[in-house]
Amino acid sequence: MDIALQVFVAAAEMRNFSRAAERLHMTQPAVSQHIRALETALGARLLDRSSKSVALTRAGEIVLGHAKEIGKLYERMQEMVDELSGSVRGPLTIGASYTFGEYVLPRALGDLMRVYPDVKPSIAIANTAEIAERLRRRELDVCVVEGEEIGPGLDSRRIAGDEMVLVAGAEHALAGGAEAKAAGLQEEVWLVRERGSGTRAATERMFEAWGDSPVPTDGAGQYAVGQGNGGGGARRDAAVSLVSAQGAGERRAKDRPGAGLAF
Repeated sequence: MDIALQVFVAAAEMRNFSRAAERLHMTQPAVSQHIRALETALGARLLDRSSKSVALTRAGEIVLGHAKEIGKLYERMQEMVDELSGSVRGPLTIGASYTFGEYVLPRALGDLMRVYPDVKPSIAIANTAEIAERLRRRELDVCVVEGEEIGPGLDSRRIAGDEMVLVAGAEHALAGGAEAKAAGLQEEVWLVRERGSGTRAATERMFEAWGDSPVPTDGAGQYAVGQGNGGGGARRDAAVSLVSAQGAGERRAKDRPGAGLAF
């Protein structure tokens, strides 16, 4: 892609010439020169400058959208040429939800780099809904998320399964080997992830299987399913949570409700 367009995209995304220069490994005057050259060639002002930041003009918004498309087309062209020679190289932008990104992706990236040393991966980690939306906007090449709540317009394939496990603080009544039963768990206070998280969706499916709906007890993701443990006054060590087995020690309930989860 034309260097002036690359510089413009960086400046527009970073909203700052200095940070764009750092990202592109060039000087700030060089960034300014490329931007001015592009504005002259197009006959329009693309960025409004201030002492601390830059903002897109209406013309700049149009150019930014097309510049990103041109960048994607250029990358795809390079990929197709590389396929003819059997080489695999270039940038790869990977999105991952928190569970996969924190516990599985580091090992997978190590394997990737050993097999394809010329691939240059960059990683974005957020909850499932946010990563799926970024893929829809074509900001990512591929993503790996937990859960099925990815919304419309994307093709997906199941590549692995995960197990959800129950965790509780060391001072909780369930700690130290106590048996966790579904009937008793319905009376606990639960800490849950934010909306848009695959783990949150799995937890809510479990609540639905019990016939209960969680009631928020504060603004920090704490929910009471029943009235146990004092409702909203519960301490964090008096609450329980459902998390991926990838990141927690495992405790299983004796009986499993019909949510298709082990916990």
